Amino acid sequence: MATTDVSPAERRSRPVDGVEVLGALSPSRAGDFLTCPLLYRFRAVDRLPEQPSPHAVRGTVVHKVLEDLFDLPAAERTPERALTMLPGAWEQVLAQEPLLAELFSPVVEGGDAADLDFDAWLASCEAVLGTYFALEDPRRLEPADRELYVETVLDSRLLLRGFVDRLDVAPNGMIRVVDYKTGRSPGVGFEAKALFQMKFYALVIWRTRGVVPSVLQLVYLGNGEILRYEPDEADLLATERKVEAVWRAIRLAEETGDWRPNPGRMCSWCSHQAICPTYGGTPPPLPEREPRLPATADDPAGDVGTDEGLAELV
Repeated sequence: MATTDVSPAERRSRPVDGVEVLGALSPSRAGDFLTCPLLYRFRAVDRLPEQPSPHAVRGTVVHKVLEDLFDLPAAERTPERALTMLPGAWEQVLAQEPLLAELFSPVVEGGDAADLDFDAWLASCEAVLGTYFALEDPRRLEPADRELYVETVLDSRLLLRGFVDRLDVAPNGMIRVVDYKTGRSPGVGFEAKALFQMKFYALVIWRTRGVVPSVLQLVYLGNGEILRYEPDEADLLATERKVEAVWRAIRLAEETGDWRPNPGRMCSWCSHQAICPTYGGTPPPLPEREPRLPATADDPAGDVGTDEGLAELV
């Protein structure tokens, strides 16, 4: 189940007129590098295929339901209606990635484990949606945007881009950035990593709209908690400095070939343990590098800075 050569963000990115950008970065790819430089290399440089997990696919399907829910008249945005939308959302995701059906292959040849596994997985999707309705009443919300693609070029000529799950704009112009997570909320002391993604989005919105979002809201559907944060300009300037520092570190790793692993708790979910030195593996040779040309308006992604805006890794 290989990832495509062109990421969702690359498909949506527009030429940057008159600016030779250094490269492009999303919160997901920045988060990869902060978590493990070797993981970033495997995903952004080698572009190795990864086996999606039922949890990740559940997140994609539930996000699709929550996106489409707001196409309905307000009175119809009920838990019951959301449950009826699940099969259609699954079919849409499956149409884009047919190999996802293999996640529910029979465990015992000739048995009916596939149906049982799929039913249990679908029930977990239903449970996650039920948690959403316990936290919010979508009948009282009218989002300004859903799955909003955002991008901006910093003064350093680094292109930032990604997808925002939901953007709420109040009549007075105040902005709330909302992101759904189908996992559990972070423990005490780990909120900063979770908020980095949101501050990244807030920075892009501030640079493009001239308004600092008033609230960043992470909705954790795994355990029914909401994490809210109120940023200010100082927060976003610090985020800009951090993003640029991450990019410089990525460029240095590319120039030196030093993509060292950073073992941690995320290793348990990594698809690349077999080729990771931490587990006795050997990474493949680095792809042959072409002489680096300046990025242009027709190639805003640069070389190793391509990214994918839909992953839930930050």
